[in-house]
Formats: sequence, C-alpha cells, structure tokens
Amino acid sequence: MAMIRATRAILGVVLLVSLAACSQDSGRPSDTKVEPSASYKGAVAFELTPVGNASGLRQWLATYAAAGKTAKFRIELGPSHAGDDQDKALHVSFGKGRFLSEPGSDASVFLVNLKTALEAKTVPNKVTRVASLPFEFVILGENQSRTSDGGFNAKPPGDWMPMKIFLAGGEGEVFLNLNPATNRAEFSIKDPDYSDIVLAELAKIL
Repeated sequence: MAMIRATRAILGVVLLVSLAACSQDSGRPSDTKVEPSASYKGAVAFELTPVGNASGLRQWLATYAAAGKTAKFRIELGPSHAGDDQDKALHVSFGKGRFLSEPGSDASVFLVNLKTALEAKTVPNKVTRVASLPFEFVILGENQSRTSDGGFNAKPPGDWMPMKIFLAGGEGEVFLNLNPATNRAEFSIKDPDYSDIVLAELAKIL
C-alpha cells in the first residue's frame, strides 16, 4: 500500500492534472459531453461485458478485436474506500483489484497498439503467462462525463469512472477508464517512463 499512501499525500494537488492526463488537453470547453466510439490519442479502447458482482467484487470480461485477432481478459475490482475527508471531498477512493487471463486470447495486435498509445519502447517477448495479475487502484471520480478533448468532468454527470492503477508494486502506472453503462473501457498513458513496465506486466495476462 506504499504507493497508495504516496498518491493520497499529493492527490489534492495533482487530481485535476491526473484527470486531464487521461487524454489530450486541447483547451476546448469542458462542459461538452462526448461519448466516443474510437480511442483517443494516447489510449486504446476495448469492450466490456459484466460477468458478476458478488461479495463486493465487480468483474467484467474485456475484449479487444482488431485485424482478425481477439484479446480477452477479465478486470476485477475489490471494494474501494476513501482515506480521509479530503478524499471524500474529491470523490476519490482506493482499493485493490486484479486482471485475470482468459483462454484463447490472442493479444498480438492489442499489445502492438498499446505500445504505440502508451509510447513504450518495445513489445514484450518470451512472456510467462499468469492466471492473475494484482494491482492497486485510485478511482479519480465517478459519474464523469467525457469532453471533446478526451478529458473527464463531474459536470455534466456521465457514466465514466477514470482510474489510475499501479502494477509491479507501484513500478508501473497507467490509467484505466471504465464506462460500464456503455460497455466500454480504455487504457491510457500516464507517463512514457512507466509504459514498458506496464506493457510487460499486462502481457502476462493478455
């Protein structure tokens, strides 16, 4: 939980920056709700199918299909909690989750497109596949709308839940933005310095 505590300590300063960093900021009006049908620059979108919500867990089957290849994996989120009054005021919460591998997944195209969007240097090879990949997360807001520049805002309300996730014990960070109402989600770039670690970790379950 060290990376979660560090994030909480500075969250009041950087939250708005983090929300804007989920996608490109072009300075367009922030009150326009746009629900895109394609990925923004720096992001790769995929489809969600709910598969369960029991014992405080939320789980979806994620699917990315392109160029005749289909990547499949599951996203599971445990209960989240606000750490203090500041977190509650900012509608920020923290928790743990995991990615689960799916049989028959072919992530060759997905990984190449993630490499481009996240500005990673290489696509991992000689990957040892695992059944489960844990992560910690920070929910940066709920019921967010998507703007024309790809950012997120609480007003007007929408269906997006932007998150930042921490992989490899906090060595890798990436945004995971979920819209269960429209069955869409995306990975988007946090910082290129993290991207090769993020890609190497995701490849284990993709």
